[in-house]
Amino acid sequence: MPAPTTTIPTLVSTTVMAGDVPGAVAFYVEQFGFAVRLDIGWFVTLHHDERPYEMCVVERGHDSVPEAFRTAPAGVIVGFLVDDVDAVVERLVAAGTTIVEPTRDEPWGQRHCYVTDPAGTLIDVVQLTQPDPAWLAANGLG
Repeated sequence: MPAPTTTIPTLVSTTVMAGDVPGAVAFYVEQFGFAVRLDIGWFVTLHHDERPYEMCVVERGHDSVPEAFRTAPAGVIVGFLVDDVDAVVERLVAAGTTIVEPTRDEPWGQRHCYVTDPAGTLIDVVQLTQPDPAWLAANGLG
């Protein structure tokens, strides 16, 4: 039975918390092509003209954030699928972005690199590649 339409989200958005909202916003604008849609200082909505998604940045210590969650980010990975991970990582390194794990190829069909944004949010920059046929077969996917 399908879910009632009142429970279907009209938009899914990721909100990252930051101590330095302008710094985090600049990172996403400069490195991933987002544009500012709304900026009220402690909360900024970012969108992308070419893609149907948005991100938000909120001041980590703002009253709207539950007190127990006003800590450095953990347990979340924001993923960005790109056409050329090496070009993106080269640009990120040139901008001084922290590289957590260097670019590597995975047998399931990804070339990716882990970085952090200025607030410490873990980001997985991913390019799709051809999966290894042996890996696919070993995992019942070949």
